[in-house]
Amino acid sequence: MLRLMIGNKAYSSWSLRGWLALRHAGVTFDEIVVPLRQPDTRDRILEFSPTGQVPCLHAGAVAIWDSLALIEWAAEQAPPGRMWPTDAQARAVARSVSAEMHAGFAPLRRAMGMNVRKQLHGKGWPTDPAERAAVEANIDRIQDVWTMCRTDYGAGGPFLFGEFSGADCMYAPVATRFWTYGVKLNPACAAYVDAIMDHPLMRDWINAAHQEPWVVADYEL
Repeated sequence: MLRLMIGNKAYSSWSLRGWLALRHAGVTFDEIVVPLRQPDTRDRILEFSPTGQVPCLHAGAVAIWDSLALIEWAAEQAPPGRMWPTDAQARAVARSVSAEMHAGFAPLRRAMGMNVRKQLHGKGWPTDPAERAAVEANIDRIQDVWTMCRTDYGAGGPFLFGEFSGADCMYAPVATRFWTYGVKLNPACAAYVDAIMDHPLMRDWINAAHQEPWVVADYEL
């Protein structure tokens, strides 16, 4: 049996990425949810994950950690085209924008933590002008990425490459942030946020988040 360790569904953006990939690929697994910011959180995760971070999947004797690695592993379990576009050019771009999300946008992530249980419109903006400018630059770049993907590759559906893909797994937590904090977006990007929030797997995740008892003050603002 496969076992996936994740953090709180309300707050853990990296957990969401890995979970979405596995569910979208049709992989069956047991969930182990470890609440974040508890006295024993790190010790519990280290018993399962070599990095002390989530998500981490145990597939038999093998541990697979990091969201992007889980997306690639999930792609190997799924039919061709399920996780990445079948067109080679589109697939290369999808991997590029996914890697950009994986490696970047730290100012946005610091300022606007994921909280899928609340709408906190107007909050999350840094008071320091330089930090705010960095968040705005991140938002502008993300809109550029989304607009490019939707314009050049998105004709087959409402997601970045038409059909839901690994790239959407990577950007779904960003879409929730924009929803939570009421970030103003261009019409195409706003429609993409709506599509993500309405995806059946996202609805499953958000519904489960609302059932969690844990509250982390840093994410509640």
